This record gives sequence, C-alpha cells and structure tokens, in this order.
Amino acid sequence: MDRMQELVQELDKHIYNYYVLDNPTISDAEYDKLYDELVKLEKETGIILPNSPTQRVGGEVLEGFKKHRHEVQLYSLDKCQSKEELEKWVDGIKKVFPAATFAVEYKFDGLTIVCKYQNGFFVEASTRGNGIIGEDVTEQAKTIRSIPLKIPFKNELLIQGEGMITLSNLEKYNKTSTEPLKNARNAVAGAIRNLDPKETAKRKLDLFSYQILKIDGKTFKTQEEMHNFLVENGFKTGDYFKICTSFQEIWQQIEHIGNIKKSLDILMDGVVIKLNEVSHRDEFGYTAKFPKWAIAFKFPAEELSTTLEDVVWQVGRTGKLTPIAIIDPVNLAGASVRRATLNNMGDIERKKVKIGSRVFVRRSNEVIPEILGLAEDMPNSKEITAPTHCPSCGAELIENGANIFCPNSSSCPEQIIDRLTNFASREAMDIDGFSIMTAGDLYEKLGVKKFHELYTLTREDVLKLENFKDKKADNLLNAINNSKTATLPKFIYALGIEGVGVKTAKDLAKKFGNLENLRNASFEDILSVFNIGEVIAKNIFDYFHNEDNVEELDKLLNFVKVENYREEIKENEFTNKKVVITGTFERFGRMELTALLESFGAQVVGSVSKNTDLVLAGESAGSKLAKAQTLGVKVMEEEEFYRVLDGQN
Repeated sequence: MDRMQELVQELDKHIYNYYVLDNPTISDAEYDKLYDELVKLEKETGIILPNSPTQRVGGEVLEGFKKHRHEVQLYSLDKCQSKEELEKWVDGIKKVFPAATFAVEYKFDGLTIVCKYQNGFFVEASTRGNGIIGEDVTEQAKTIRSIPLKIPFKNELLIQGEGMITLSNLEKYNKTSTEPLKNARNAVAGAIRNLDPKETAKRKLDLFSYQILKIDGKTFKTQEEMHNFLVENGFKTGDYFKICTSFQEIWQQIEHIGNIKKSLDILMDGVVIKLNEVSHRDEFGYTAKFPKWAIAFKFPAEELSTTLEDVVWQVGRTGKLTPIAIIDPVNLAGASVRRATLNNMGDIERKKVKIGSRVFVRRSNEVIPEILGLAEDMPNSKEITAPTHCPSCGAELIENGANIFCPNSSSCPEQIIDRLTNFASREAMDIDGFSIMTAGDLYEKLGVKKFHELYTLTREDVLKLENFKDKKADNLLNAINNSKTATLPKFIYALGIEGVGVKTAKDLAKKFGNLENLRNASFEDILSVFNIGEVIAKNIFDYFHNEDNVEELDKLLNFVKVENYREEIKENEFTNKKVVITGTFERFGRMELTALLESFGAQVVGSVSKNTDLVLAGESAGSKLAKAQTLGVKVMEEEEFYRVLDGQN
C-alpha cells in the first residue's frame, strides 16, 4: 500500500511537470515503467486509490450523457471590438471605483468545463450547456491530464476552465488519424461529447482553468489571488496573466497579444478583462446574461483571399435557398475553411463575385466563414446564375425580393428533413439522440414527413433505420415519448416558422400566454410584440392561417401537451416585484434563487434603485443592502425569506 501511494505521488508529479508546466523530468520509457508497476500492484492487491492515474481512462462506453444542473450560474461575457467601446467600459468602472485595477487574460476558444472537488479529490465535471443545465462529462474529463485528480485544498471547490487541444497536438493527431480533424474547437467538443472515454483520451486535451465559481472556507480579495490559488493547487492556467491599472496599460497588452497571437500553440480569439478587486464586483452586478464587471475584447476577424470554385444552393426548412460558396481551402483561425456563406443573389451581385475569381473570405468573430467580396477577377471566371428549379425536388422556384424559395413545402426532401431536425433540436422539443441523419433515414425509409408522425413510430419501424439496434431504437422511442410535454416557447420554436428564433418564440409566449391565444391572434396583435417587424409578423400570422399547418397542428396536439406560459404562477408576495439579490444563501445558489423568484413572477434585477421593490439579503450582503437602506427599499433577510417560502409551498 505504501509503495502504491509513492507511485501515485511520483506519477502525479511527472504528469504535472509534463502537462501543466510543459517541463518533463523523466523519459516516456521511465514513466511507463512506473505506471506498469502501479498497474501490477493494483491487480495483485485489488486496491485502487481514488487519484490513481490508471483511472483516468475508464473501460466502459457510456450509454448517454446525464443532465447536470449547475450549482452556480455560468454567465457569458459581454463583448466589444473597438478601442472606443473598451475605453468606455473601463471609464464606467473607474467612475464607480477610481482605484480599480484589472486582470487581463487570454480569451480561450474551446469548450467550457466545470470541475468539482471534495476532500481534495476530483469528483465531477460538466459542460456549460445553457449556463443553468449542462451535461455530466466526468469520465471524459478524467482523461485530461492537466485536470488534477487530487489537490492540496481539502474543502469543496468548483472551478471553471476551457477544454482545449493545442494546435501541435491537433497536427499530430491528424497525421495518424484516418479521419483528420479540421477545426481545433470542434475537435474538443467532439472529444468531450464522445461516449467512449478511450476516444476522448486519444485527442490529448488540456484544461486551462481561469475562474473559481465556489469555494468553502476561503475568500479572495482579487482575481490575482484566485489565479495564484489555482496555480498553487496544480491547475494549468496558461502562460499569460497581467494586472493593469489603466486603459492605456490594458490597450498595450491587447496590442502585444494581437502581435503574438498567430505564434501561440492554442486557439484564442480575444482578451478577457476583469475587475481585479473581487469585493467590489457586487457593486456592478449582472445583467441577465453577463457580469458587468468583466468584458471580452474580440480581435478583428481574419481575412484571406482564395479562389471561388463553385456555388451550391442549399434548401432550408422554410424553402428558402441559400447559396454556399465552395472555395479553395484556406486556414483561418485554426480551422480549414472549404465553405462560406453568400446570403442570396442580391448579396452575390453586390459583391461582384464570380466562379473562378479570387475572393476575400473572413471568419466573423472567428466562427462563421463568409465571402466579403471580389479580390481579383480572373480571365476565365463565370457569372453565378440563380437556379430556376429546386436542387432537392425539382420544383420551379419563386422569387421574393432578393431571395429564392421552393414552394413545394409538402414533399421537398431537404425542407422536410431540415424541419424534422429543427423540431427535434435541443432548443425545440429536445428529442435526445435525434440528428439530421435520423431525420433523413425516417424520411427515406419510413416516409415520415410530418411532426405528428414521429409520435406514431413503433419499435419495429425504428429498427428498420440505418445503425439502429435494440438499445438505440429504445433510446430514441423513449426520447420521443419524453418530448410529449413541451413548454410554450420551445413548442413555438419547434414549428419552424420563418424568422422565429428562440428569443422571438419566448417573446410570443410571454405576450400570448398560451398556444390558443397565439393561433387566434390578429396581425396587429402579433406586430405589437417587442422586436417583431411586419415581415416576421406576417410569417407568423400566415402560418397559423394556412390550412395544411392548421391540420398538422391539430394532429400534433393529439400527442403533445403544450404548457401555458407560467401558468403555475399564483399571486404571491413576489409577483410583479422588482427584486435584487445580495449575499449568499444557505439553501440556494444564486442561479437557483433567481429561477425560483422568477417562477413566482418576480423580475430579478442587478442593481438597487428607487424603483426596486425588494432586496433579498443573505449572508455577507454587500453595498446593495446599504443602498437599499438609504433609499428606504424593503429588505427581506434570509430567515424571513425561508418562512415566506415555506408558506408558499
């Protein structure tokens, strides 16, 4: 047992030196010898220590990913792309807190992962998801050598980091893989979401840790202290962290990082600037999406020129045809780009691009490739002509302004497959395991065209699909069955009405409260919804007055129950009140408390003003409590809140 502990400690030290410090102290052969000795002792004794490096790669393929509710809400970062925007943000911080200093870090471009530690041991990992609910990826995270399985700190700890693959490791992987990976970001996402941890391990991922979300028995005065704590406990943080006192110093660092960006071995698309003084962050608070005390500066998108080889026309779920540019591959921001967007014929004509010409291509915000315009016209270039018939079904196309549509919505294969895929997506009916390949198989092999037909599928039907054996068939049928109750916003989005995204679907749900009200709404009623213009209002109105859609909707509602929007809210002490939360609460994290109050009909806001109805004050309540007392705003202490809550329940 003593020898096993010695081996685990020694191997952990070498893993830390190699994967975190990038400074190996023994050869691979020497490491393998120690590792093999540990494996042999574990087999002989039947004892495996919880932090043994032999447990990083599990032997079993997982059946699926479990949902994970985060203890602390994971916020996004507000973004800026100009010097002026950033200076305005810094000035805003300095106006409230003149002595503010700022922590400057890389903005890593990978996949957010949250790791939990208890009694010094790694116990759990999850993806960001929507910031409230992610997926449990504990077994996959164990394969990442820069995630320590044991740390000196013994209390409960929750850290946030970015799962990454170094560009050199991506290159090595591609040299030996039968299916090379084109994109560092997708390589990470694909590895973490692989149900087989052995496959995850092959990618040799890293985790760069940058934030402590929750910690028991310790507080930090600054982000710098937090950063040092992560380093002291064996976490990899990257090789860049600076403290700046002014906008000028911040801008100098941004210029420096911009100059060295292309020489780095990681994919990063900007710089994160945080208020260094943790104790003052409460004064700035949060919006619904972002902390006001931090911001991300995004570098300008990369642009290169290449040859436009062809244009293919893609049919979407609404019948709209989108031209996709096929280009001579170029490497932009760590990804090999072969396809790029051209919005419509009007866009093509405005940019004056032709097949065979040299064009400028850009990845906007390092993500979406787009054609910017003509770089050089070539002698043999050809004009791009609009198709007259649908490339999917052959129907004659119709023009609507600058856009082209296929009118054959009832039997155009690409429209049907895209509609089914959207209907089953996570943002819509959330049918787990349903992909565009599933939709294609259902259409081609079983003739499934309508949403309601998904709910009539039998086990015998599903077993006819490509690669669907007993267990996979059962999983799909269970997922379809689990989608039979839907929230109103998700159901509206699932219908696939042109121009209605997730945000608009939620706005419609808020306005009309239930599906029946929306179906019977007048054009003027729909137009009155905030941020809905005449075109989208007409799309919505027309959708609910189309005979085919009405018939399909009625059939679908025989299988699916659509919940009224917030129908569970009863008049209570928090209904229609503007509530500010300050301090910590024994029973709830901030995210859970916010969700609970919103379920009671409260509007949770970030700062105290004369318009605030209530301040909910937990332990270590900060300046918001003092401001509430000064303004005479009602304050509810934690114990009183629990009494009210128990009465509500």
